[in-house]
Amino acid sequence: MAAARPLIPLSPSFQHTLPSINPWMPCKPISDLMASSLPISLFRRQQGVVAVSVAFDPSGNFDISLQDEEDDASKVSPPMPPREGRFEVFIDNDIIRKLDLSPFQTTTGLTSSADPREHLDRTIGFTINYEREDPYDPRELSEFPDIRLWFLRVDATYPWLPILLDWRAGELARYAAMLVPHQMNMRMGVVFNPEALELFVMGKVFVVYSWLKQHEIPKPRLKTKDMARMLGFGIGDELFDLIDHNSPVPS
Repeated sequence: MAAARPLIPLSPSFQHTLPSINPWMPCKPISDLMASSLPISLFRRQQGVVAVSVAFDPSGNFDISLQDEEDDASKVSPPMPPREGRFEVFIDNDIIRKLDLSPFQTTTGLTSSADPREHLDRTIGFTINYEREDPYDPRELSEFPDIRLWFLRVDATYPWLPILLDWRAGELARYAAMLVPHQMNMRMGVVFNPEALELFVMGKVFVVYSWLKQHEIPKPRLKTKDMARMLGFGIGDELFDLIDHNSPVPS
C-alpha cells in the first residue's frame, strides 16, 4: 500500500509571541517509519481536537521529541539566510489588495511551458512589505486574510511552485502557512492542523511529481520526496508506482 509517513519535526520557522487562543493537545509522532502505513496518517484525538506540533527546521535537521519539554525550541537551528541570487518577489499592500500577480510573473518569468531548471537552481523567495492598519496588531503575516488570499491565487496559478521555493530559508514552511489552517504558539511557532497539512502535502506531491516528469527533470521522485520531508512527511515509492502505473490519458 502506498505510504505517506509523517515525521512530525519540531520547528522554529515562525517564532511568535502570541499564544494560541485554543491550545492543541500534544501528539506523539509515529516512530516506526519502516512499517507500512496508510496514505493518511493516524493521529490521536481528544474531544474532537487534533493535536500535533508540526514545525519546520529550514536547515533540514529534524529534532523529533516525544515529550513537550520547555527547552524544545532551543534544540532546533535557526533558519538559514536567503539563497544568494534567488528570484526575490516583492509584494506590498497595494499588490495584495489588487490580487496582482504581475510582480511575481515579471520577477520569475515563469510560465507553464517554461524550462524550470534555472528556477530549481536559483529558487524563489518572497519579501512581503505589508503595512498594518494597526501598528500594534500582533498577528503574523500568515494570519492576515488578504495576504493569504494573494498567496491562494498564486498557488492556483502555479500549483507546482513549492518545488521552486527557497526551502532552507523557510520559504516552503511560510508558503504552507499561507494556505493551511494553523495556530500560532508562543514557544513552538506555527502549529498546523495536521489533517489539512496532510491533504496539502499529498496534493502537492501529485502535482509536483507529474510536473517534474513532464519537464524531464532528473530524479523527480527524490525531489518530490525532499519537498514532502521538509514539511514533515515521508513518501514511499509505492505511491509513485501507483501514479506511474495509473497515469491519465492526455486529452
